Amino acid sequence: MGRYLDLLVDALMLRRLETWHANVGKRLIKSPKVYVRDSGLLHALLGIATLDHLAGHPVAGLSWEGFIVEQRIARLPPLAVHGFYRTAAGAEMDLVVEHGGRCTGYDIKLANAPRPARGFWNAGEDLGLDCAYVIAPVREGYPLADNVEVLSPQQVLMTG
Repeated sequence: MGRYLDLLVDALMLRRLETWHANVGKRLIKSPKVYVRDSGLLHALLGIATLDHLAGHPVAGLSWEGFIVEQRIARLPPLAVHGFYRTAAGAEMDLVVEHGGRCTGYDIKLANAPRPARGFWNAGEDLGLDCAYVIAPVREGYPLADNVEVLSPQQVLMTG
């Protein structure tokens, strides 16, 4: 099974997002996340033909997460390092990026009024993030807390 996964990753069909290894003294989940890189292909494989069908499908949130992860990583500077963070205790950050000595976390929510779970806040503390973002299908971004903002997909697409 691993060889097939490697082949699909090498063919740029799948993205394997490795765990972010921070020295935080916590038990980390070490299994990588795997995303289909082309959300249109994912929807076709699942027989999802319309937005209405997607909205009611159990994969909608994961599809959104995979799409945003792909878009964000595509716009990172060449030397940026990225991964995801999850502990056995439930702290989780969907995407962590380090570049230029700064560490940024991203939580991806398919909700019009996103409310990050406690695991998001715990992960931010564990990692000592410089800033964190919640990416959601909102029209405009807004501040959520100190150094934490909600961003629209358009804001993610415009940033490097």
